[in-house]
Amino acid sequence: MLKKLSGIEARFEELSQLLADPEVASDYTRVSEYAQERARIEPIVLLASQYRESTQTLKETEALLADPEMRSMAEAEIAALRPAIEKLEQRIRRMLLPTDPRDERNVIVEIRAGAGGDEAGLFAADLYRMYTRYAENRRWRAEIISSNASGIGGYKELIMEIKGKRAYSHLKYESGVHRVQRVPETETQGRIHTSTATVAVMAEVDEVEINIPESEVKLEVYRAGGAGGQHMQKNSTAVRLIHQPTGVVVQCQDERSQLQNRLRAMAILRARLYEMEAEKRRSEEEAMRRAQVGTGDRSEKIRTYNFPQNRVTDHRVGTTVHNLEGVLNGDIDDFIDELATREEAARLAEAGI
Repeated sequence: MLKKLSGIEARFEELSQLLADPEVASDYTRVSEYAQERARIEPIVLLASQYRESTQTLKETEALLADPEMRSMAEAEIAALRPAIEKLEQRIRRMLLPTDPRDERNVIVEIRAGAGGDEAGLFAADLYRMYTRYAENRRWRAEIISSNASGIGGYKELIMEIKGKRAYSHLKYESGVHRVQRVPETETQGRIHTSTATVAVMAEVDEVEINIPESEVKLEVYRAGGAGGQHMQKNSTAVRLIHQPTGVVVQCQDERSQLQNRLRAMAILRARLYEMEAEKRRSEEEAMRRAQVGTGDRSEKIRTYNFPQNRVTDHRVGTTVHNLEGVLNGDIDDFIDELATREEAARLAEAGI
């Protein structure tokens, strides 16, 4: 860790000297680039300085233990210094980890009913409300992009956008298969049914980050189905995009104009293709970390919601809470925090920091 800190501190000093160089000062592009890099590493440099000062103070204080008159005061100071240094070290280790640039972004969440028929569709609606409430609790904005209702209050498929500070860093752990165990209202003999819904969480991607040539995308337009009024019935406002190289299909019909639906569909397509490439890289480069916290693969059962036992269990970390109503009202931080903590520990071990 100290070796890495020394390299960062040396770079910080180099950048400070460059920014003071008159030749560099006349080049706005270089000044901006160096200033941004310096600002980015300054917090860890300040922490490193504080850490070195604290460890030096600890060393000097420990030397006082040999003096009978100073021993009591030294022991008290050491008792305060050691945990403070430990906390500083933990903060520095976290800051030394490479950051995922997607963590700061808004997300697109896709929820699809799985096994279980109508009950799976109702469960998909429960998950939609859960994420909506989670967003509301954090003062984020959640909005449906596209949906396909099942007709009994459920959804065959629903795609939503959640906009908020570091939305992806929190919700990325929700990708996977969610399972519900409960007695459906239509069940006359009181038998518990098991149903599933899949969740995919993708970071929003800008056009400049992933280029999709128009020649690769087939556009189809059609009349939107379901509610929407006279306008939607008379005009072909719904859009279907087919990415021919991968076969990925995206449909949008909830907006009132074809252009709006097309823009929405392109945003989803970019996010899906970006996520496919990111998943490919993760599978190649981060096998150890994924083994520790779960792969997030679409076919992986990540969580079970058991209504009769008022229990929710996250199978990746073995965390169980007996507050099903609270969880479905967006109280999922217990799971997210534990997953984030374990992921961080695995990454630290992998990086050898």
